Amino acid sequence: MTKQPEALRLADALNHCDIVSYANSTAAATELRRLHEIKEELVAALNRLMNDTTTMQDALDASKQARAAIAKATGETE
Repeated sequence: MTKQPEALRLADALNHCDIVSYANSTAAATELRRLHEIKEELVAALNRLMNDTTTMQDALDASKQARAAIAKATGETE
């Protein structure tokens, strides 16, 4: 069984929390899920840059993947 990432566990907990208002907990949970998705994309791009760049085209493709993940993380467009 795979351990659930901490951000997703916290997002789930926020969705079921009575202490914080529903709107605030939903917004926080949504943001945690968004950040987790971006983190996964950044890790995949870095792994590709470090491990899967045997040709110049591989390196260019990995660089493009990394730039797209960075743009998503910063809210910028490519």
